[in-house]
Amino acid sequence: MREEFSHRKLGICDQAMRAPDNKWLETAGIVLVRQKPGSAKGVMFITIEDETGIANLVVWPNLYEKQRRIILSSGMIAVYGRVQREGDVVHLISHRLTDLSAELASVGERDVAFPAPQGRCDEAKTVKSPDTRVALGNEVKEIHLPDFHINRILHVSRNRWERR
Repeated sequence: MREEFSHRKLGICDQAMRAPDNKWLETAGIVLVRQKPGSAKGVMFITIEDETGIANLVVWPNLYEKQRRIILSSGMIAVYGRVQREGDVVHLISHRLTDLSAELASVGERDVAFPAPQGRCDEAKTVKSPDTRVALGNEVKEIHLPDFHINRILHVSRNRWERR
């Protein structure tokens, strides 16, 4: 999708968070978090992410009312806004949001190679290395509880402890 976004002049999140104060720009990403704290007087904070990193968006109440459907339902959005820096804290003050959920949904239908990177969990299948816990000096012990039964596990419900 990056090539398409470049044609649309959508920058990357990392670039947006490194941009100078008061710079106007447009970026896009998958919505990770939407927060509207009661103490924020109607301001919503959205965190989006692309392949380069995250961007923190601020949505003022008047924009929230105008674009409520996009804000609450989009899985991926483009945002046009102004960078605001205060020390190490960087936000993109949103002025226009665009729903990119259809583009996100089309990813599975594309005929483009998409190599998945290997994570650490893949080492067990691909690399014949010793247990990393032992390499760090931790002894691995098996735990056996002879009188333990799965039905004795306690868990927290919403309002009290229950025995299952």
